[in-house]
Amino acid sequence: MTPRTTATARARAGRGALSAYAAGSVGMGIWVTVPGLLLLYFLTDVLGVPAFLAGLTLLLPKVVDIVVHPLLGSRSDREARRFGHRRRMMRTGVLLGGAMVAMFCVPPALTGGPAAIWVGCWFVVGNLLFAGFQVPYLTTASDLLVDYHERTRVFMFRVLCLTVGLLGAGVAAPALTSAGGRGDYTRMALLLATVMVVTSLVALVGVRRLTDECGVRVPDEAAGHSTLSDLRLAWQDRNYRALVLSYLFTGTTTHLFLAALPYFTEYVFESTGLTSILMGLFLAPAIFAGPLWTAWSRRFGKQRGLLLSQAVFATGSLALLLGAVLDGAPGVAVTAVVVMAMGIAFAGLQLFAFSMVPDVVAAAEAAGSSKAGAYTGVWTATEATGTAVGPYLYSAALALGGFVSSTSDEHVTQPGSAMTALLVGFTVVPAALMATALWFQRRYTLDGVA
Repeated sequence: MTPRTTATARARAGRGALSAYAAGSVGMGIWVTVPGLLLLYFLTDVLGVPAFLAGLTLLLPKVVDIVVHPLLGSRSDREARRFGHRRRMMRTGVLLGGAMVAMFCVPPALTGGPAAIWVGCWFVVGNLLFAGFQVPYLTTASDLLVDYHERTRVFMFRVLCLTVGLLGAGVAAPALTSAGGRGDYTRMALLLATVMVVTSLVALVGVRRLTDECGVRVPDEAAGHSTLSDLRLAWQDRNYRALVLSYLFTGTTTHLFLAALPYFTEYVFESTGLTSILMGLFLAPAIFAGPLWTAWSRRFGKQRGLLLSQAVFATGSLALLLGAVLDGAPGVAVTAVVVMAMGIAFAGLQLFAFSMVPDVVAAAEAAGSSKAGAYTGVWTATEATGTAVGPYLYSAALALGGFVSSTSDEHVTQPGSAMTALLVGFTVVPAALMATALWFQRRYTLDGVA
């Protein structure tokens, strides 16, 4: 295909192409959800890994991501100039399911530190495969020759499929592993990995159809030659810098929420089965909220929607304290209502933030520079950092509180200090983090002009 490179054409993507493209987000949602929701708990309460070491096991692999994602962004730009598309790198995503199975299939003889090494190594492999798919996949939306509102529509389809992946994994994974045995985790990983493989193949077809229908802008000649130069250009963009810093704290908050939820349900409400229910209540409203947030965007703009979503999520984090104080059935009821409100806000956090990245890229192109891969590489590195820092902060809070780790066949009583740390880490800390995200987001001034 010979790509169209002028920015004057403005197309509207067909629903079939958008649906096929967005299908890739189902697998992405599974990969984001399952490690984020279960891996810390799997390490501390199934494999007997101390909380502090478990946090490092999740954090250190992400250091690799911080380096790799910008490199892949520059490489993706080079491939887009050479071949007219970014699909070659995306093919690595087909292998991601195998890495997830291996990550949860820990040899029976391994517990504690050796088990942490096994999980951490496969986590690195999985993250590298995920990055190879994610960077060109997300950059495709910035390549399309579509306008401000059509970019929101493209990401509405993606967020809907992402939510399906998050919801399916968020409900199925805890339910499939509720018995707590190692074999349960392996079977869960096998089932969800199959879905990941199928959706990544569909997405490859969808990217081709979408770019054929809408046309694409090709990165400029300077893009991709120097990763450091690409990074410098992206960081010098004031609006992009504000958006990235805001999303760093947003991602940290949401992934802390995911990692902390199983502890909250087990140790506050003494019900592991409640994790699946609350995840369903958190994500199900997001499916319906996507179109509503899109309508909001057309009337009020993306910036106001993102600021509102951040404010609701921060307020909801603090409101979870009320559910813990009430305890019992009233506490569960209050928690369920709050979690649903936070889920609606979560849909806005995803839709607005991601659809604003192409706006920044379009503004950069208008100023004479088109390096969509570089911008996306930095963005996905930021997202990867948030997925690691959130669980790590929570594991650090548990460690400071004296949380006692255990294996799947043990049951321990946590000290009062651990319960306090568990609760504060799930409520006050994420509220403060999201307030910081809102502070950075208020410095974004591009909305409505790209």
